[in-house]
Amino acid sequence: MLGTDFRTGSPNWIDLGSPDQDAAAAFYGSVFEWQYVSAGPDAGGYGFFQRGGRTVGALGRLSEEGARPAWTTYFHSDDIQATARDVVAGGGTVRVEPAHMGEASFAQFTDPQGAEFAVLQPGTGGLETTSEDDTLVWVELHVGDPDAAIRFYDGLFGWRSQEMQAPGMTYRVLSIRDGDQQDGAFGGVAPLRSDQEEARWIPYFAVADADATVAAVRENGGAVLMPATDVPEVGRIAWLADPSQAMFAVLKPNPRRG
Repeated sequence: MLGTDFRTGSPNWIDLGSPDQDAAAAFYGSVFEWQYVSAGPDAGGYGFFQRGGRTVGALGRLSEEGARPAWTTYFHSDDIQATARDVVAGGGTVRVEPAHMGEASFAQFTDPQGAEFAVLQPGTGGLETTSEDDTLVWVELHVGDPDAAIRFYDGLFGWRSQEMQAPGMTYRVLSIRDGDQQDGAFGGVAPLRSDQEEARWIPYFAVADADATVAAVRENGGAVLMPATDVPEVGRIAWLADPSQAMFAVLKPNPRRG
């Protein structure tokens, strides 16, 4: 599962682009007990989701024309300019050119199959806690051609992958390029379920009780896209959407990990 010792290709940040920041802060505060903390008057409305005083994500206004509400996953880059060049060389596109944000640099991209993602080259920090209840625990890419996706991202980050059989499909578990492959696992790649589904990255948040979280999402105006379901050797998962239709998922790992 995820940690906070970020290395090349590690998920190190997530943020939500929302048309109504107040409503988003209220929804996630009710579902996950997150507190929203503004980054200040010069941040253009950007701010941080925190749990117990530690940053677990961020929230900002939709800034791109035609953009839809969504969570964006950021991956650690040691050289953001080189990553941007590699994205283009691999057939992806640059949506937001590399730019500075405080001591950090970031850029946003779209992969060749249409899934949007971003990279962060931090001066310091990143997510302050992961893999605990109500924090990021896993990221998952849904694409039409998983093998092609793995080749693209391997060209950027050197990720390793391992196939496993899941109900009705072959699932690819992703690991960062360094260290033990199992210990470095952070996410997976799944095939699209239908021609209507869009390629995307989906963040999973760890929860103590997936069914209770599903109920809280319903009670606070969100939608249940896939009800809580047991996945052998993984845990209990559900796919959800907030009131603005930004998609996310929850996971009660089995067995529980720290």
